[in-house]
Amino acid sequence: MTSPRLPLARLVAVAVRSRKRAHAPYSKFHVGAAVLAGGAIHAGCNVENASYGLTVCAERNAVAAAVLAGARRLDAVVVASGTVPPTPPCGMCLQTLAEFGSAALPVILVGARGARDETTLGALLPRAFSKKFL
Repeated sequence: MTSPRLPLARLVAVAVRSRKRAHAPYSKFHVGAAVLAGGAIHAGCNVENASYGLTVCAERNAVAAAVLAGARRLDAVVVASGTVPPTPPCGMCLQTLAEFGSAALPVILVGARGARDETTLGALLPRAFSKKFL
């Protein structure tokens, strides 16, 4: 599924490393993410808050880092969790990814013990809300 042009090993390494930086004192559910945008890799981790609704997921933090760097399109996403099977992005993260990627956007999920799943944004969010509905 992934293109040989994607620096997949680097993306996975960045996501796994980012997971170790997560701030998850309440759930203990650490997630790291890496997005590829225009050849650059941007990282994020989840940041929990005692007021749970203020928690920000790793995927959205990685997208925010990419946007801050000037990116407007994503080329690939890796999400690293400690679960088997690997945990997919939540609905809010999927919708955020849809803002910056097409249905063909590669999404690689990495979990514990080498568990891995390669899919696409379209498979995870088949009918994304977009500007065409506005």
